[in-house]
Amino acid sequence: MIEIRQLAKAFALEKGQKLSEAELQDVRYTGRSFCSVRDVSFNCNNGEVIGLLGPNGAGKTTTLRMLSTALKPDAGTILLDGKDILREPVLARRSIGFLSSNTGLYGRLTAFENVAYFARLHGMTEVALRQRIDELFTLLDMHSFASRRAELMSSGMKQKTAIARAVVHSPALVVLDEPTTGLDIMTTQTVLDFIHSLKVAGTPVIFSTHHLDEVSSLCDRVVVINQGISAFNGSLAAFRQLSSDGDLRQAFMSVIKQESV
Repeated sequence: MIEIRQLAKAFALEKGQKLSEAELQDVRYTGRSFCSVRDVSFNCNNGEVIGLLGPNGAGKTTTLRMLSTALKPDAGTILLDGKDILREPVLARRSIGFLSSNTGLYGRLTAFENVAYFARLHGMTEVALRQRIDELFTLLDMHSFASRRAELMSSGMKQKTAIARAVVHSPALVVLDEPTTGLDIMTTQTVLDFIHSLKVAGTPVIFSTHHLDEVSSLCDRVVVINQGISAFNGSLAAFRQLSSDGDLRQAFMSVIKQESV
């Protein structure tokens, strides 16, 4: 289980940077800083999948990077199974699987070599990593390109490899930043099936997406971030009730419009 309480993160503006009229009206600009995340709170229990929604620039990626310990918050608390991961970020990374929006694969290494390299960084033995990689390559349908170098892979192959690399150490929490963006229908379904398998295994999953059909089919809970604040945090059923006919798009728009007033 992961608990996130009142996360905040600001970034200093470049010296001499001039703000547009629209930026001057944005409450996130304060003095010479931009408050990307102002107050985000939610929790994800074991076996739950949370869909993180929000407009572009709302603060979703910054939030996920803080959960992964890639960024240090200015304020707030993150507890993973009751342990404060901000106090021990290096140890926490052993328990977290994080997929960023950039795959960052080593181009001259094969799919197998990319995943095995990170397995070794996590201290896995050769026997254990080969067993785990075989399991993941089966779940993600990767055996056909296991020996292909990353620089010669399609976008879908790269994304599958990046996902396998992120979870090779069987993390206690999986954080995915728009895992299906740019993928074809078949690859998208493979990735969604894999997320479902994590749910069945009891692993909490937090993933950001702009595809509401993915939220409908996978998510137990929904968090909407708007202008750096968690504007909605509740069950999928409660989110549907924000619309008269249960339409998720209308529910999303009602949250955004309410927060923009």
